[in-house]
Amino acid sequence: MAAKIKYDRVLLKLSGEALSGEDGYGIDPHKAETIAQRAREVVEMDIQLAIVIGAGNLWRGRTGLERGMDRATADYMGMLGTVMNALALMDAIERANVPTRVQSAIEMRAVAEPYIRRRAIRHLEKGRVVIFGGGTGNPYFSTDTAAALRAMEIDAKVLIKATKVDGIYNADPKHDPKAIRFNHLSYIDALNLRLDVMDSTAISLCMENDLPVQVLNFWQEDALRNALQGKKVGTLINAGKS
Repeated sequence: MAAKIKYDRVLLKLSGEALSGEDGYGIDPHKAETIAQRAREVVEMDIQLAIVIGAGNLWRGRTGLERGMDRATADYMGMLGTVMNALALMDAIERANVPTRVQSAIEMRAVAEPYIRRRAIRHLEKGRVVIFGGGTGNPYFSTDTAAALRAMEIDAKVLIKATKVDGIYNADPKHDPKAIRFNHLSYIDALNLRLDVMDSTAISLCMENDLPVQVLNFWQEDALRNALQGKKVGTLINAGKS
């Protein structure tokens, strides 16, 4: 019997660091395999899963900007990095016996499908995991914004923001033992508090389209499963409904 679920189609946003080794860089095959197992669990719950992954483990545009690099060039390099991560993740998920497709906003037909909204939705309907690489295909936009955009294009019911902490705090819990975790925030509160969890463009896009955002610790056992079953996990950002 299938588990009771709250969302039947979700977009999971992973940072590039989710794939990195202990030093924060590169691609760790063991991390990729762990993510693949989480993806498999989601699919086995009869939930359609799409993924957007960043590239911070391979390239940080800020480093280039600090040395005078052109912003657009730095962003395009980051977009290429997301495709590399998407391919690594695709390989791991397929080795977990889950069919997977990579679609890239920057065309590179030898390694990925071009992003086509209707084709992506069709893949999801057939039970395939779809990984979106290449960001939005345009510089000056973060992968958070790409995740929000793709989530709305495929009519996802929630955007899951995967992090290493169990929600959003009013201060860094690693440095402030008195930091308070929010169980729920409205979009306006998330914007006004300028919390370092998603950029304002992504949150604004979610607010304008009433797309809930669930922030959770991806590495915490059963956190993702519990969130998809509607249990209280991490921090929920929406229009004000807890």
